[in-house]
Amino acid sequence: MNLNLKSTTALAAALTLLSGPAFADMEAAQAFLDAEIGDLSVLDRAAQEAEMQFFIDAAQPFQGMEISVVSETIATHEYEAQVLAPAFSAITGIQVTHDLIGEGDVVERLQTQMQSGENIYDAYVNDSDLIGTHWRYQQVRNLTDWMANEGADFTLPTLDLDDFIGLSFTTGPDGKLYQMPTQQFANLYWFRYDWFNDEKNKADFQEAYGYELGVPVNWSAYEDIAEFFTGRDLSHLGVEGEVFGNMDYGKKDPSLGWRYTDAWMSMAGMGDVGEPNGLPVDEWGIRVNENSQPVGSCVARGGATNSPAAVYAVRKAIEWLEKYSPPAAAGMTFSEAGPIPAQGNVAQQMFWYTAFTAATVEPGLPVMNEDGTPKWRMAPSPHGVYWEEGTKIGYQDAGSWTLMESTPVDRAQAAWLYAQFVTSKTVDLKKSDVGLTFIRESTINSDHFTERADKLGGLIEFYRSPARVQWSPTGTNVPDYPRLAQLWWQNIGDAMSGAKTPQEALDALCEAQESVLERLERAGVQGDLGPVMNEEQDPEYWLSQPGSPKPKLENEDEEPITIAYDELIQSWQN
Repeated sequence: MNLNLKSTTALAAALTLLSGPAFADMEAAQAFLDAEIGDLSVLDRAAQEAEMQFFIDAAQPFQGMEISVVSETIATHEYEAQVLAPAFSAITGIQVTHDLIGEGDVVERLQTQMQSGENIYDAYVNDSDLIGTHWRYQQVRNLTDWMANEGADFTLPTLDLDDFIGLSFTTGPDGKLYQMPTQQFANLYWFRYDWFNDEKNKADFQEAYGYELGVPVNWSAYEDIAEFFTGRDLSHLGVEGEVFGNMDYGKKDPSLGWRYTDAWMSMAGMGDVGEPNGLPVDEWGIRVNENSQPVGSCVARGGATNSPAAVYAVRKAIEWLEKYSPPAAAGMTFSEAGPIPAQGNVAQQMFWYTAFTAATVEPGLPVMNEDGTPKWRMAPSPHGVYWEEGTKIGYQDAGSWTLMESTPVDRAQAAWLYAQFVTSKTVDLKKSDVGLTFIRESTINSDHFTERADKLGGLIEFYRSPARVQWSPTGTNVPDYPRLAQLWWQNIGDAMSGAKTPQEALDALCEAQESVLERLERAGVQGDLGPVMNEEQDPEYWLSQPGSPKPKLENEDEEPITIAYDELIQSWQN
């Protein structure tokens, strides 16, 4: 996650020369464009300067204002905080402090501001997973109305919302835009392309399992591949040390919850068919009625959080963690586990966030060739036995700018300018080159990323493919993300540690979710958008209905299926 220190240093030197009152002018903007952006923009120089002139002019009412914004700590936001924020301050005269903290801390601060009405930050980058929360509580400014009213004079004419790839994730059922993406990354399947194409490995796998080694389409194939590579001698490929067929994490930590709500449950097939999220039952197992009001989480109320498919999902994760992963993985968090495949002893990881791409393509790593191409590739994650066509199969994180209603208008306007600056067409190509977390179609389809594609292991091919739309964040079924998310890691953690069986842990989880839903219903704080709980019935009633929750299958080990990676990529391009 290293920044481009050469250009960053050059920018710092350039802006230092321009310190003083003359900062808020085109001279500072030109220094920024020269030292930092150069040719890495989808706009020509004249169009870049036109965008900079807009920021200079629009910022005039806020000269000398100090604002604070916050985001989680990933490479993209480090670049924003360390490079783009100082440049914006120099160009506009608005002094921006961009804090970097843990994702859980971001949600906690946002929740505190919602509850207290005190303005803690002038803008938040928080995941679009909170769209159901923001739409129901109406404590954030919906950007559709904002851009037509108080924000109109401060909205970049060339913002081009149609160019953003994630606006469907940040739009409520009312058709209003509540957040603007500033980075996106997916969870995909990661594997050692060189190991999978090795003739000895292919022959040995064919002999042992009776089918070809390739990208697993389903969990049965993933499990066979995990078993095959764990403990395998790969010295003929120059690999030293113990080899593992799976990588994951299992520490009782907030990130354990994301792993399941992000996509693991949907990949298993727990939810209903639907894009971007299953309806009426989503990947949290929460059922909603025709008015998008939550009605239950447990099977007895029509939910699926403790359904057979959910139990299968948790059981498989624990089994593979114990059998096929490095021993230390069980005690790791999301951020600790992410870099492990790059160390060179992991064959595959079903649930790998592409936010780690930038750190996994660094020269000199055991997973990189000398010519700068990776020895690994990424592909769509395999699906579980309960999954069916049209069901969500992966997660896409969309960290998005969010303006709270409790933020004074002038401070929100100044923060809105900064949010647009770091997502503008002028800077987005360079920002994406550093962080590899794409938000704009123009950036993804640029000549620059066509040239860089072979160095990124399939990331560009994925984002240019029609498959991309099947990867989505948490949808609008979740009425209070901060309260409900914490229940997941605490209860799933009990299953991962062995303190409870998967069924016991998921029974406790769905009951805890319903307790929150019932409190929201009683309080009436979400009005007509809040929960209206179903009466409990015999679970068999719901399990016998079409869709989710789905009844337990007699055989949860389906016929394994693999596909050649190169064929998969070809199918996207066709």
